[in-house]
Amino acid sequence: MAENQFGTFGCGNSDEFKEAVCIDAARIYDSCGDKDCLADLRVYFTDVTQPIIDTAYTVKAKNVDVASAYLSVEPVPFNKGFYSVDITYFFLVQLDAYTSPVNPPTAVCGLATANKKVILYGSEGSVKVFTNDQNEQDYIAPKYLPKARLQVAQPMLLSCDLCDCPEPNLDCCISVPNCVCKQFEGSFECVLPQRMVTVTIGLFSIIQLERQVQMMIPVYDFCIPDKECTTTSDSPCDIFEKIQFPVDQFFPPRIDDCSSDCGECGK
Repeated sequence: MAENQFGTFGCGNSDEFKEAVCIDAARIYDSCGDKDCLADLRVYFTDVTQPIIDTAYTVKAKNVDVASAYLSVEPVPFNKGFYSVDITYFFLVQLDAYTSPVNPPTAVCGLATANKKVILYGSEGSVKVFTNDQNEQDYIAPKYLPKARLQVAQPMLLSCDLCDCPEPNLDCCISVPNCVCKQFEGSFECVLPQRMVTVTIGLFSIIQLERQVQMMIPVYDFCIPDKECTTTSDSPCDIFEKIQFPVDQFFPPRIDDCSSDCGECGK
């Protein structure tokens, strides 16, 4: 433990139970994990990038990320305490479009969407919650539904295909939230594509239903930082001198090389 003018820092005796306190916390009533292979998702392009796709002879997948996700919760009829969680994914897909064998590719971004529905238990509740930070006098408390929470890992772009549209001048207009549109150059409205791109995305996710509840928990002591803050006035060169030489970047380890905390080789 560190000592300074304020005395000794530390969390005290963590084994000594002192009191029980009531806290307001989000309790998870139900959750599920899933591994989804979202096959043949159509990629939508704006009026700026669609002409590039129309003239491309091939495309190469680069990266995919979750631009946003919208969740809605509705009670399941005739099954009290259960709720359907509807999820709409918006994926930002990065591609390289090759329009000529002799020219470098053009980087383009497109939008893919996917829907998912799960049924989870969220218990029942009929109270209305009001707080003192509501400034509007005509505020109406929302229906007391459980809160849905979504966690997603970095998606994987498994495949990417370029093909002619099955219907010439097929209307590709889709409804896209403003927060997603801002991540793209151009507009998704009134785009008439001649060629289209489909992708397959692998996704790992965890969906939870939770409610705010009051819970009794044991308290052992206040948790006070056990070290002092450190400051430095070193020059950039002095800081650089403290950095270890990056041996692994110049000499990448072999598959049979193991460090002291890696366990057996090959694992």
